[in-house]
Formats: sequence, C-alpha cells, structure tokens
Amino acid sequence: MHQFLKDIKSTPIFWMGIFIPVVLVLEWTHGASHTTMFVLSLLAIIPLAGFLSHSTEGIAAKTGDTVGGLLNATLGNLTELVIFIAALRQGLTELVKASIAGAVVTNSLFMLGVSFLIGGLKFRVQNFNKLNAFIQSSLLFIVCIALMVPTVVAKVSKEENMPAMGQISLGISILLMAIYLLSLLFSLKTHADFFKSEETGHEGEEHVWPLNISLIVLAISATCIAIVSEIFVEGVQDAASKIGLSQGFIGFIIIPIVGAAAEMMAAFSAAKKNKLDISVGIAMGSSAQIALFVTPLMVILSYFIAPAPIDLSFTGGLIFMLLFGTLTVALTSNHGKSTWYLGVLLIAVYAIFGVTLFFMD
Repeated sequence: MHQFLKDIKSTPIFWMGIFIPVVLVLEWTHGASHTTMFVLSLLAIIPLAGFLSHSTEGIAAKTGDTVGGLLNATLGNLTELVIFIAALRQGLTELVKASIAGAVVTNSLFMLGVSFLIGGLKFRVQNFNKLNAFIQSSLLFIVCIALMVPTVVAKVSKEENMPAMGQISLGISILLMAIYLLSLLFSLKTHADFFKSEETGHEGEEHVWPLNISLIVLAISATCIAIVSEIFVEGVQDAASKIGLSQGFIGFIIIPIVGAAAEMMAAFSAAKKNKLDISVGIAMGSSAQIALFVTPLMVILSYFIAPAPIDLSFTGGLIFMLLFGTLTVALTSNHGKSTWYLGVLLIAVYAIFGVTLFFMD
C-alpha cells in the first residue's frame, strides 16, 4: 500500500484521475454536452490507462516471466481495445479502421521517435537489440501485406464480387491470429534469449504494486475504461463537427496517443535512463500486438456486436501510411543504434501523416 500511495503522489499522470469521477457524475446527471463529455473522457482515459499499466506490471511480477509476458501482451492494449469495441457497437467502422492504423503508426513512429530523441539528448549513442527490432518490423510488414491485399481486391473487383470480401477478411484475420500466437511462443518460450537487452548495466530493481492492490486496481480500471470509452465514442461525431476535426484525425492521431499515454511515459522514462531496449520493446511490441491481435479480433467480433461486419479493406491513404511508417521504422532501427536525429526523422514522418489528416475532411 505504501508503494501504491507513493506512486500516486509522485506520478503526474495519476493526478489526472480527478477527471474520472467528474466524467462519471456528469454522465449520470446528463450535466454536459457531448463535446464536453468527449474532451473530459479523453482526459479520464489517460490516468485509467496508467492505472491499468501499473497494475498489470504488479501482477506480472508475481507470476513469472512466461505468464507475466503473456499477461502484459494481452492487457497492454486493453484501453484501445475497449475503445474499438465501443465504436464497433455503434457502427463507426471507419473510426475503428482509422484508430487501428493510427495505433500501429503512433506506437512505432511517434513513441519510438520521441524515445530516440529523449535518450539521444542525454546520451550521444544508444544501443538496443537489433534482432528484436528486426523481428517486430517483420511482423508489421506481414500486416501491411495482409491489409493491402483485400484493399487492392476491393478497388479492382467488380461490385457483384464484393460479398467475398467478408470471407477474405475473416480468413486473413484467422491467419493473423495464428501468427500472433506463434510469435508469443517464439518470444516467450522457444527463443526468449533473442529478446534480451543489449545493455549490461541496470539501475536496481523496479518497484511494483503488491498483488492484492494490483488485482483491485486492475478490476476497477478495466470497468471504468469500459464506461468512459462508451461516453467517449458517443461524443465523437458531435465533437468532430463542432471542434472541426475529421473522424480520421481523431481516430488516427488522438485516440492512439490517449490510449497509449501510460505506455509512452514508460518508454520515454526508460530511454532517459539509457534502457532503450525497454522503449523499443514497448513501442514496436505494442504496434505488433495491435496489428496481429486487435485488428483480426475486431473483424471477428464485428460479426457479433456490430450492426454490420467490418472487413480489412482500408482506404488507400491509411494503407500507405502503414506501409511507409513500417518502412521508416525498419530503416532507422536496422543497426541497433540510435541518436537524437533518428528520433527527429521518425517524428517528422508521423507529423507529415498528422498534418495531412488534419486538413482532410
């Protein structure tokens, strides 16, 4: 309990937890507009993601490397997953697709780029496990292929052949799920040594929350995220029209940054401590998980919870952003060394995507 209270006091992201009860009270009393609720729910999701991340670490520390790694992989993107499910239930398929693409690109370009920049400003050159980076970027290339094929087929096929798109997407989704499960077996069991840190030094043992505290916080956080995500999605369309932002920009930029706020703080902190392997693992591992697990899961769940099933036919712009984002990450991480300027390059590519979507309707 002492460590829990100490982390609450010393971690700025947790101070934003004041927005959680504010959102819940306003929702129950209907005391604010959709746009106001949209903004407040965004602010509430950030500390909830932090609570979820820290509680997962506390549980993982008590369950061993294999189970702990699996738990982190499963719950690491729970915030985005819940938001996607809430949007699916309301039939906002284009928002879901933009958010999926944005989550992959945001984690791999923005999170990794800022980590390189922060670490590079303190250390002239930083080393990281290039084999891990190569494997993760290879997984992202597979996803680019998996999404490009149905997208191209949808563009060139005649309209009467379009019903087959659902079957193609479902089949590819099952394949991606299988690849994801095999990647867990590869990274956690058969070749776990490939993912060891390149850094020989370490700064002592990381403090985690006790198991009982972690379990309680995990349950409360997951419940609150489910409620707040519903509120957030309900206000998306109204906020998009009043604030002047397109659903593409909200889905591609805002939702991924908010959903991954806690992971970003952890990645940036690790880079500042010259533990760049942790930063690379968080950024690229989270991208691979969204691409290989969350994306096909959304396709499968859409058959049960959405007004109509979604497919893997993304717009051409999203596909190219995924492809060129993956290419940029692969090219900048293939030497296992980073500097602050590599971080600038990654952020610049991400900014190009953001500016484009900001001015699009």
